[in-house]
Amino acid sequence: MFTLKPLIIETASPPLMAVIWMHGLGADAHDFENIVSQLNLSQNKNFRFIFPNAPVRSITINNGSPTRAWYDVKSLTDLNHEDEKGIRESNQFIETLIEEQMNSGIESKNIFLAGFSQGAAMSLFTGLRYPKPLAGIIALSGYLPLPEKIKTERSSQNQTVPIFMAHGTCDTIVPIQLPQYSKQCLES
Repeated sequence: MFTLKPLIIETASPPLMAVIWMHGLGADAHDFENIVSQLNLSQNKNFRFIFPNAPVRSITINNGSPTRAWYDVKSLTDLNHEDEKGIRESNQFIETLIEEQMNSGIESKNIFLAGFSQGAAMSLFTGLRYPKPLAGIIALSGYLPLPEKIKTERSSQNQTVPIFMAHGTCDTIVPIQLPQYSKQCLES
């Protein structure tokens, strides 16, 4: 299912920190590759950016049209019908990417998970459950999937992981109520 190799960009060698950045629904690994140059990281900031590709799957809200997606989307307003199987499959894939970075010598505490929209949802889902401490989570225009399960599934290692969430008030795809509810779940 996850067959394409991720796009990898290093700011300097050897990389000491990693950012695994997941794209949104219908995009691909190249969607945010320009962010690396826009961040103007100095040469002494040795980052490896990993931009993986979600698999192509049928998306219910798009009349079953196949597109790159971390999981199926059945509704943008009802979280009671989420694609738990697809979310958990993508979670396993992202955990594999984290493990690959650790095997290359980057400690888990130096790995960030980031994403946009559906990728933001996966960065929150995976980062909060990962069994080793992470550097942080960046979630842009996303929400926490399966929020009712976070209390029992959240890793003790990432109880205090720094989280940056941002969401535009004019977002016509992900309703502002979803990240607001996610924030409430994370704070409770």
